[in-house]
Amino acid sequence: MSEYSPPRIHSKPEIHLWWFSALLIAINVGLFLLQAINGMDLNQPSTQDAIHWGADYAPLTYLVEPIRLFTSMFFHFGFIHLMLNMWALYIFGSVAEQLYGRRYFIAMYLLAGLMGSLVSGYMSIQDSYALLEGGVANPQLLPAVSAGASGAVMGLGGALTVLSLFPVLPTQRFILDKKTLLLVMGINLMMGFMISGINNAAHIGGMIMGAVLSLVWYLSHKWHKTKTLQIIGIILGIGLCVLLYRYNLALIQPIQPLWQEILQLMEQQLSL
Repeated sequence: MSEYSPPRIHSKPEIHLWWFSALLIAINVGLFLLQAINGMDLNQPSTQDAIHWGADYAPLTYLVEPIRLFTSMFFHFGFIHLMLNMWALYIFGSVAEQLYGRRYFIAMYLLAGLMGSLVSGYMSIQDSYALLEGGVANPQLLPAVSAGASGAVMGLGGALTVLSLFPVLPTQRFILDKKTLLLVMGINLMMGFMISGINNAAHIGGMIMGAVLSLVWYLSHKWHKTKTLQIIGIILGIGLCVLLYRYNLALIQPIQPLWQEILQLMEQQLSL
């Protein structure tokens, strides 16, 4: 090599800087492989498999197993669904974890995922109201089984997009491309409205939570009250999730008999 040759650049993934994102990817992929080993269809899992592995089904979630608000973040409807979410988690997570700090990032990811599940549940409740008031069976208004990491991942994307709109902080680790982020998030939302089968309510819920927590993070650094405001931000996020969960529970009362009937029918179908 001559003295005029460019220096060799040794590129490393530096996973130690975003190991929790890598852990989330490993958990999702590992669970998918475990489901495949147990006989689940890799391309189109059945409703029975989805329910068995913790997917969110509003009547079951709110009347029997609230834990599905969380477990549904780790089930995916086939290989393509998994890979798209894991690729997005790698892109957003590897940046967000270093930018926001690991603890705040973990809270942001989990709270965005929970908010996505809660907003999805709210929409299922509204559909059930419409079904009850219409008096005519409409399959499109029946609660749907939903799952995936997209609510949490869209929360990270929403957080980074909001942060890109503000002036760069002196201590900010990355300079974010506002146009690219707005374009990517806009396309994702448009696809959710245009393509059936995409749970856009979960995407929007996750984005709202990510945006709120990102704004709090920015202000915490802007006002030099990092720890205090970030703790307040996490408490605020938890509070919003609790309030929406309790609000959804209150809304369920008039449609509870309908949901119990739906659950009975589902149990009969799954037992066949």
